[in-house]
Amino acid sequence: MPERSNEVGAAVEPTDPDIDLAVPAQRRDVARGLGPVVAVVALGGAIGACARYGASLLWTTPAGSLPWTTLLVNASGCAVIGVLMVVITEVLPAHRLVRPFFGTGVLGGFTTFSTYAVDIQKLLSAGRPLTACAYLALTLFAALAAVASAVWLTRRVLVRRQR
Repeated sequence: MPERSNEVGAAVEPTDPDIDLAVPAQRRDVARGLGPVVAVVALGGAIGACARYGASLLWTTPAGSLPWTTLLVNASGCAVIGVLMVVITEVLPAHRLVRPFFGTGVLGGFTTFSTYAVDIQKLLSAGRPLTACAYLALTLFAALAAVASAVWLTRRVLVRRQR
């Protein structure tokens, strides 16, 4: 196989040395395997986005105030992904479409960076820069704390169950 280089001329190892995407037949084989993955991500994303939209309808946020619903949706989605990743990578062998469906699809559609960014923009436009900064920092902290805590707690529960 000929050596390839990136845009700065450095040699690059292929991701899978058995597949050369320059060969049309091998490129088709890779693409064929992606169809089911794309389908489950799309289906999961639709489900997650509908759930998030439902949450925004149930718990509305007054204009100019901290968007608690989006913050809680993002934090809870991060917690669930922490549990999911421990369970499917360390406990139960999962079908190859489980992680794309639940992790990327459902939870990717449920959590939202775009609404978070729009919420910050709206707070800034409303003349609430301190609230915008607090929301920005609080969401980041809550999301990271939620995923780390969920991973730690899930592992702890699983160890106790094994005793």
